[in-house]
Amino acid sequence: MIGMDILQPVVALAAWTMVMWVWMYATRIPAMSKAGIDGTKLVGSTGASLREKLPDQVNWKADNYNHLHEAPTVFYTIAIVLAIIGQGDGMNALLAWIYVALRVVHSLVQATANVVLVRFVLFALSSLVLMALIFHASISVFDIHM
Repeated sequence: MIGMDILQPVVALAAWTMVMWVWMYATRIPAMSKAGIDGTKLVGSTGASLREKLPDQVNWKADNYNHLHEAPTVFYTIAIVLAIIGQGDGMNALLAWIYVALRVVHSLVQATANVVLVRFVLFALSSLVLMALIFHASISVFDIHM
């Protein structure tokens, strides 16, 4: 189908988000146990309330999982718009894959070394790619002739 190539990186980023979910709980549950936190007795608690009780390296995975529900939601929206209007292949599909690659690398940096400057550069680059996708969608949706 014309314009549907962009759905591949959409699914890839959704799958990556679930990888981060697994990684988050694979580290968080043992850390809670080690810290003597009984999850069955937590009532009305949030992940934020665990922050002080768990090591930073455990919290980094949870932070990244949360980040994958922020800016990427704009990516999902724009990618679906581009697919619907038949503009989701070629350059836009390539930009979408670049966006996903940058977000995956951002996740790996945040979940391991968590060097803020490196994370910022990756986030900024991914944001520029996202802006390009939004620009391309705007040109088509608003029928702007350049």
